[in-house]
Amino acid sequence: MRRSSTTNMTQGNPTKLLLSFAVPMLIGNIFQPAYSLADSIIVGQFLGSSALAAIGTTGSVTFLFFSICNGIASGSGIVTSQYYGAGDSVQTKRAIANAAYIMFVASLVMSVIAYIAAPWALAAMKTPEDILPDAVVYMRMSCIGVPLVAVYNYSSSMLRALGDSRTPLYFLIFACILNIGLDLLCVNVWGMGVFGAALATIIAQIIAGVGCMLYALKCNPYFQLAREDFTPDWRVIGKSVRLGLPLAMQWSMVALSTSALQAFVNSFGADAMAAFTATNRVENLVHLPYGSISAALATYAGQNYGAGNLHRVKDGLKHGMLISAVFTVVMMTAYQVFSAPIMRMFVKETVVIDIGAQALRLTSWFYIFLALINMCRGILNGIGDALFAFINGVVEVICRIGLPLLVVLIPGVGMWGIWWTAGVTWVISGLSCLMRYFAWRRKVSAKLAA
Repeated sequence: MRRSSTTNMTQGNPTKLLLSFAVPMLIGNIFQPAYSLADSIIVGQFLGSSALAAIGTTGSVTFLFFSICNGIASGSGIVTSQYYGAGDSVQTKRAIANAAYIMFVASLVMSVIAYIAAPWALAAMKTPEDILPDAVVYMRMSCIGVPLVAVYNYSSSMLRALGDSRTPLYFLIFACILNIGLDLLCVNVWGMGVFGAALATIIAQIIAGVGCMLYALKCNPYFQLAREDFTPDWRVIGKSVRLGLPLAMQWSMVALSTSALQAFVNSFGADAMAAFTATNRVENLVHLPYGSISAALATYAGQNYGAGNLHRVKDGLKHGMLISAVFTVVMMTAYQVFSAPIMRMFVKETVVIDIGAQALRLTSWFYIFLALINMCRGILNGIGDALFAFINGVVEVICRIGLPLLVVLIPGVGMWGIWWTAGVTWVISGLSCLMRYFAWRRKVSAKLAA
């Protein structure tokens, strides 16, 4: 069997390295929503709109709980990539082994808390009583599976830290296909309701996770661990948690601020809500490539920072922004020209199409700042700037909650304040990220001069 690929990003052309890593990540990011999409389509078709609403209402609250696990996984991945970039195979293996402890404990704790809190959290979101039982069942089933699903998150984050973004992709695609088949069996054939939809997703992710782990153990030399590698290293564990928790807090704050913005949107009625939902779905496509390049930059920066190649870390932002600029021009042009046809894919109502089309044309002018956020985020996360993630999250919360209160005071803005809020938030957040990046550069330059 062939050896699992690793990529040393401390040498070679940064643009080629970033693209070779980001493209599989992009494909994976496109497939990632297929889990919830398959659940939604099959549940909606076979169980009806009430069941679909039940699983849909759990999304934001489960994200709040799962962000802790995702943040810890990211923190562990940064630590591993830095040791790998430094060429320290002993510490790289130790980081991989200790990350398993962290992921298991974090996922178990979050699973228990989320399971207990499910009824209260869903009731606090004013979930209608007629769908609350199904919503609780779906959320609790999803939470029970978190420690098992963590196997995939763990193995994939460690492989990506070593520069291998392809292997996790293969198993993710397999899991998506398996999930669709299991969804049809559990929901349509066996009549297991929303419980079956959640069970299908858990089984598919477990199989993908175990498969990815076995492949890594067999084919990747860094996963071939000795007994001494499993000795708890509290320095490695502490560093992983120190880097991971701010990331988790950042994602949680973003989720909370988005919920606050949704309340602002709701105040403008059904047409604005429908347009906002549709434009959000469209703009999620813009986030995918930016997020993929950002993840590539995090691994790139982590490896080069660990190797002491600080000049290559600085070059990473330039190359990442050049790649993003090309994509930004393409997407901005497409949304300026084809915004109305794009909206017609989602809705039929002329009023909603007109609102959404104008909104897309408005926000597309701000995409370059969205690129700036993601590129700086990738670099700063990769070098282990734990405070940055917290600062960035606070900025987004302040903007998404505070700006709507200000824009409503401007005569004539009205509901367009929804999309002006998004654009201005990207500008402020992007500039704050850039300021943080340049503060790090000045610190590095002063250190090298000394």
